[in-house]
Amino acid sequence: MAIPKLVIGDLSTPLPIVQGGMGIGVSLAGLASAVANAGGIGVIASAGIGWAEPDFKVNPKRANENALRKQIRKARSLTDGVIGVNIMVAMTDFPDLVKAAAEEGVDIIFSGAGLPLAMPAYAGGGSSPKLAPIVSSGRAASVLCRKWLGKHDRLPDALVVEGPMAGGHLGFKPEQINDENFRLERLIPDVLEAVAPFEKEAGRPIPVIAAGGVYTGDDIYKYLAMGAAGVQMGTRFVATHECDAALEFKMAYIRAREEDLSIIKSPVGLPGRALRNRFIEDMESGGKSPFVCPYHCIHSCDISKSPYCITLALLNARRGSVDRGLIFAGKNAYRVEEIVAVAELMQTLVAEYERREATEAAETQAEANAG
Repeated sequence: MAIPKLVIGDLSTPLPIVQGGMGIGVSLAGLASAVANAGGIGVIASAGIGWAEPDFKVNPKRANENALRKQIRKARSLTDGVIGVNIMVAMTDFPDLVKAAAEEGVDIIFSGAGLPLAMPAYAGGGSSPKLAPIVSSGRAASVLCRKWLGKHDRLPDALVVEGPMAGGHLGFKPEQINDENFRLERLIPDVLEAVAPFEKEAGRPIPVIAAGGVYTGDDIYKYLAMGAAGVQMGTRFVATHECDAALEFKMAYIRAREEDLSIIKSPVGLPGRALRNRFIEDMESGGKSPFVCPYHCIHSCDISKSPYCITLALLNARRGSVDRGLIFAGKNAYRVEEIVAVAELMQTLVAEYERREATEAAETQAEANAG
């Protein structure tokens, strides 16, 4: 048996792998198109995407929209595969970016950092682009489905359930992050159960995609065996030649030790997972980065109390100034050992999946023979 396709309505990819959206500028058209060409869903992250535009500091919203349109068009020029975008609900320009992505004909929009209750209204109606909210519980999935059905007469085309081993901002309270009750293995059945009645009502599947800590082909096999239709992976794609971040950013992953993975309190009011470095240590010791807020990019960011600008901190790291910035990373980042091509990474994941599948089949047959 071969690794299954990921089917979301009339979208289909040869591999059930979604590349997680990573801002600011970590996953742009270069990485997204490479993943799409290798058989997965490539995702452009919209957070702070306009950083290279000349008017970013004076009109960041316009810069972000223009840059998003350019990156979608660039990705389209590089691949015939499936291209998505990740747009955070908490962003102040969320409606405009959803509209822009829809107008550019992106295949699918992923959205988290809050429940995207109004997203269908901004996406222009119809069934294109596909809409895939990111949730952290069955309750959140149920609430969102009910709200969409009642207000927009639409259900999600897919759902991403993200566990607490993910990198970046986490949809959990600090005390939940290491709680066994919130492991991805617990969340997947919870979300599958929550969406089942909505699937029945719609007469179609709502694929659930597992995210947060997915690292190997064995992980992919495990989560698909639990009922997930696919997986989302971010950390593994950072250490690829095609990743849009600077080499020093990628090398930070390769140099990382397990004890370097830290939970921080982000200025946007959420816990986040990042690699411990001089920047984090300075902030924890009461330091304050020279701070102005030129962007007001996140609704929940308390400018009066923030010790640093999250956009500038992430951008510094992305550009390679890793000791002067914030390096978001998943729980398994310390396991990264080398920079590889996206195609090679995908081949490795498929080979690992198929070995695990063959082992499971052999063990099942042996048990049957013994019985």
